[in-house]
Order: sequence, then C-alpha cells, then structure tokens
Amino acid sequence: MDSNVDNDKYPDEGYLEHTERIFFELASEQRLAILFKLNQGSLRLAQIARDLSVTMQEVHRNVNRLSEAGIIYKDSSGSFFLTTFGNIIIKHISTFGFLSRNRSYFSEHILSDLPMKFVQRIGSLDDSEYVNGFVAVLELWKKLYDSSSEYIYAMLPQIPFELIEAVISKIKKDGVKFSYILPQNAVIPKKGFDLLKASDFPDLLKSGIAERRMIDKITTAVVLNERQATVLFPNTKGITDMNSLYSGRSSDGEANTLFHEWCLDFYRYNWYNSKSFDEKRLKEV
Repeated sequence: MDSNVDNDKYPDEGYLEHTERIFFELASEQRLAILFKLNQGSLRLAQIARDLSVTMQEVHRNVNRLSEAGIIYKDSSGSFFLTTFGNIIIKHISTFGFLSRNRSYFSEHILSDLPMKFVQRIGSLDDSEYVNGFVAVLELWKKLYDSSSEYIYAMLPQIPFELIEAVISKIKKDGVKFSYILPQNAVIPKKGFDLLKASDFPDLLKSGIAERRMIDKITTAVVLNERQATVLFPNTKGITDMNSLYSGRSSDGEANTLFHEWCLDFYRYNWYNSKSFDEKRLKEV
C-alpha cells in the first residue's frame, strides 16, 4: 500500500499554487534530510531523530508536514516510507543540487543544445568532481586512458595530439577498443595525422578494434572508459569549453554509476545518429 495521499486536498488551487506549496514543504534542510534518510529505507520517528541528532518534537512536526503534502506516509507499525510521489521528487532533487552548486559555472555555460531527455537527467551528474585548466583536463584523460581495460569512447570537437599518442599506445599494447566521434571540420594537428599513419591506424580500423563516426557539430563532449566518465559543456557562444570538465568519480574515488550511465547513453545516442567518417572534412593544422 503506497499511501493515503489525498490528490484532491487542494481542488481549488491552480497548478502554480500547488507546485508552490510543494516547493515550500521542501524548503527545509531537516525535511530534505528526512527524505534522504527514508530514501535509504523505512524508519520510525525515534530513529530519524537519532540519525539527524534533533529532538523528537522537531522530527514529529516535519514528518507531519511531509505526510500532509503526500510525500511520505506512515504504516500501521509506525514506520515512515516515501510515497511514489516522494520517490519521484527525491530523484529530481539531485538536479536542483547539481545546478545550484554549479550556478556560477552555468552562468557561463549552456545546456540548450542537449536533447531534452538528457537535460531531464542532468541530476545524474551530481556528486562529481570539477576539473579546471586545460593541462589538468589532459592529465585526467591520460589517466583515464591508461586505466582502461575494455574500451575508450571519445566525442570531442578536436583531438589534442597528446591524446592521440596515449590512445594508440593503449590500443596496440592492451587491445582496448577505441571508438570516437568527431564533428565535420574537426581540427587535427598535422603531427597527429603523421602519427596515425606511422602507427598503422588504418589497419586498426579495418580490424574493428578502432572505429569512428562523424556528426555535424559537437558542443557537449564526453570522454569515458568502462569505469570513469567525463563531460564538457559549451560556453554561452556554443563552443565546447576544453578547459574544464566534470568527472564522474565521487569523492571517495569510486565510480559514479549514474554519471557514467548518463555519459554512456549520451555517447551512444550520438553514435547511432552519426554519419560515416569522412577524412576529407577534417582540418589539418
């Protein structure tokens, strides 16, 4: 039994008024903490109070408010649970958390080029590490490449020479599958072209261990392997910011599953909507 949520509690309220009421009930650090506790499993009132180090009176007041809003409910044994409504709400709280903590970044970067289904899942990028500076970005990618044992996927507006060196070594030495997407008119360093030819890269393409596709334009970019993922967003001019990224490895060093799934799904979405690779469209510099 999910709850005794009264969907007609505010029958005369408009859409905005009802939404405002829900946001109002969520506008409390303690009530949010209660939701996150219940997201881990059902709890009785006394246990919630102990876990949050607050008084029973405070918890009682806040669980009543959450119950009246239809976000949690209490069963006959006195244990509190998230309702279906509550479960959905808490899955979207991470979206507000991610955007709020990174509001300075997103005042200079945009999400408008993302398909809506990825914008709606942007909370999956919460609990990530922000890396700033082109050198730091390159070093992180080199470590990501080096730690790969199954595959490396890259979708970038351009390929720095340092990454070409790193990936070829990994493919030939360890047999790691390499798949990448480039935009039309992508910039490739001349020495990068020379390195590809010298390393028999065409043979790697023929064998299928390396594969590549092309799309019209890349603004949001991703680089990932089987355990770690990174994403780069475009600036307000719609140009990928290669000087900063978010890495899906949480503070304890473990892989962030939701982050990785978001990046992997985004890569696959673009792969399956891409075109055959055309070297003639690349720009050599």
